[in-house]
Amino acid sequence: MPRPKPSLKARALRYLAAREHGRQELARKLARYAEEGEDIEALLDWLEAAKFLSEPRFAESLVHRRAARFGTSRILSELQSHGIDADTVTELKARLVLDEEERAWLVWEKKFGAAPVGAAEFGKQLRFLQQRGFSHRAIQAVMRRAGRGRVETEDN
Repeated sequence: MPRPKPSLKARALRYLAAREHGRQELARKLARYAEEGEDIEALLDWLEAAKFLSEPRFAESLVHRRAARFGTSRILSELQSHGIDADTVTELKARLVLDEEERAWLVWEKKFGAAPVGAAEFGKQLRFLQQRGFSHRAIQAVMRRAGRGRVETEDN
């Protein structure tokens, strides 16, 4: 005998058990399985009232997952694409900007680990950090720091 299909509520709880979801994202995922007469918005309202679904918690989770690999602008863009309100985005931006240079350094160090030799390598490293969404200020700080490291080793 085939298993009965899980209800929309069961699917939503399974998605939320795996990781935090934004309201917009969860609605999109559940829409595939909604049958006529099922109200996704009412289910999402119930999930929020029961504290299973939380936009601020989702935003924090997304920032936490992405901060080690991406720059502030890329993370903020993703938050906006998920429909996070402007106040929450502004608050998170202030926190992300504080340590962006250090995050950029760690990403650069993991990928390259050595100062660029020549203009082509310099451009490659620069574009890599830009594509990751780091600010020009953070990229310049990383490249200066990488250059100092090379100069220090050459002096020895």
